[in-house]
Amino acid sequence: MYLTDYHIHTSFSSDSEAPMEEMILAAIDKGLDEIAFTDHVDFDDRYTFTDYNLYIPYLEDLKHKYKNDITIKLGIEVGLENTKADKVNTITAAFPFDFIIGSSHSVKCYDLYFDQKEFFSTRTKQEAYNTYFEEMFKNIQTCTDFCVYGHLNFVSRYGMYSDNSVNYMEFSPVIDAVLKELINRGKGIEINTSGYRYGINDCYPDIEILKRYKALGGEIVTIGSDAHYAKDVADHIGAAYDMLNIAGFKYITIFKARKPQFIRL
Repeated sequence: MYLTDYHIHTSFSSDSEAPMEEMILAAIDKGLDEIAFTDHVDFDDRYTFTDYNLYIPYLEDLKHKYKNDITIKLGIEVGLENTKADKVNTITAAFPFDFIIGSSHSVKCYDLYFDQKEFFSTRTKQEAYNTYFEEMFKNIQTCTDFCVYGHLNFVSRYGMYSDNSVNYMEFSPVIDAVLKELINRGKGIEINTSGYRYGINDCYPDIEILKRYKALGGEIVTIGSDAHYAKDVADHIGAAYDMLNIAGFKYITIFKARKPQFIRL
């Protein structure tokens, strides 16, 4: 089986202190065939901004050093916001990324981490989660240059309710709209295993949403640990591969120059 981790952060992200080389060595030690570094770019002044003119040569040196041990792709995780689509599309077009994760970290200019109380305390769960997915739909329409949408039900990580889970049947109209828009635009989704580290004992999204994506005709799926520390590289990726099999997928997706390539499971 070809093992990948397509969501890894390093000290170039404002929320990680992990050296890039340390993450590569962890990936090699855990038997991975291919990884993608996806350091953050978010357009909130409370985050630092990576200088890719320095980042890319540094990564290229490490790719060359470990070329016989593992395949390394240049990726990025961009916080998508439809009100800032010009900024988003500018950064994704400026550099030769192999792979781009588009994620919803902010909703209507509320950052789900920094502004958790402000966003959730004034909204019911139904209101907050519907708003989250409605904004995601707009992001897909306006921020056009990404490969997969990251951790689709990420909103559940920060919800402030007695039950923070995203049940597909409860939000099926808006989730279906998101999935159909992704498929129509040739975009994929990721299975993000970090939910196992954040108390939900599952992936983002769960199996029901993954099955629905497949039923609607979706084929592009990457797997990522969302690791910010070396110990978390490849965390629970076995569970993610099991989900692919259960949902009926025959392939795992990798990317080169933002073009999907399919490798049989």
